[in-house]
Amino acid sequence: MTDLKKSDRPPAIAKRGKRERLTAAAVRMLHEQGVEKTTLADIAQAADVPVGNVYYYFKTKDDLVEAAIGAHAQGLQAMIASLDELPAPQDRLKSLIGGWVRQRDLAARYGCPTGTLASELDKRADGLDRTVAEVMQGLIDWAERQFRSMGRSDSRDLAVALIAAYQGISLLTNTFRDPELMTREGDRLARWIDSLGRPSGDPGGPG
Repeated sequence: MTDLKKSDRPPAIAKRGKRERLTAAAVRMLHEQGVEKTTLADIAQAADVPVGNVYYYFKTKDDLVEAAIGAHAQGLQAMIASLDELPAPQDRLKSLIGGWVRQRDLAARYGCPTGTLASELDKRADGLDRTVAEVMQGLIDWAERQFRSMGRSDSRDLAVALIAAYQGISLLTNTFRDPELMTREGDRLARWIDSLGRPSGDPGGPG
């Protein structure tokens, strides 16, 4: 998912309803600043909505966080629908990896949008941690189906290994502010996917 600055938003986005603008702004601000540092005023300003109007749509910041998680879920569903149009599971998985690589500059600055949010919310016990975990679970489940379609009996383990590899390289890419780490890991993961489709392929994880 990419986030646009207010000045960069296309007219169609700028004209969206206030609730949609607030949700989109929450996704971006929570990614860039984190949950604790982001205020309702920050989100209102980013959405170009008077701060007093925010409470008409969202009573608390947690309501906005939950809406942002919902936006992540919708983005994941849209991405999966697009990937599922590709003919082969290997193509779908490698296209997923390619999408991660294309977001390498964003990852270098702020990390993985969903992963960083999940990490922050894990320290809380208000249920939002489980809500964002369901989004991550959806991606793992989808990846598992792709590996199963490739005839892999260890499809669950491979799916977890793939998503874990992405989350790990996102952390390192962000830590070292080096987008090329994501590029190199993406190339390696693509080769790994190819190797799993061969009779002599590595049956293990992407390490």
